Amino acid sequence: MLRRTLLVFAVLSPLAAFASGFDAVKPATPAEVQAAQAAGKPVFVDFKASWCGTCRAQERIIGEILSEDPSLAQSITFLSLDWDSYAEDPLTEALNVPRRSTLIAFKGQQEIGRIVAGTDKAEIRALIDSLR
Repeated sequence: MLRRTLLVFAVLSPLAAFASGFDAVKPATPAEVQAAQAAGKPVFVDFKASWCGTCRAQERIIGEILSEDPSLAQSITFLSLDWDSYAEDPLTEALNVPRRSTLIAFKGQQEIGRIVAGTDKAEIRALIDSLR
């Protein structure tokens, strides 16, 4: 019985840590993004769509990165904007977001960098690290 319990724990623990990375990225509205920027916080914004394969790959990579380094979620605000709801929003247009699967890093109002349709883990990690 003890072996079975340990086996279950060994299998589920990494999954729980991986899932916690997704919890750190909060669905948001453009107003919430602007409020986080106005507060002067480092903000990482993921423009995504639920049906987008590239977006799912980016989300999985962001989750892995946040699971590997949970301190990132304490120092950076991670937000996601639903492309289907906000593609034509004034914020999206002002930022010249060309499509879903766009990741943008901000320090306050200033854009630090962006990735469009990229799924390279090292590149996404570098963008996140630019906010430290």
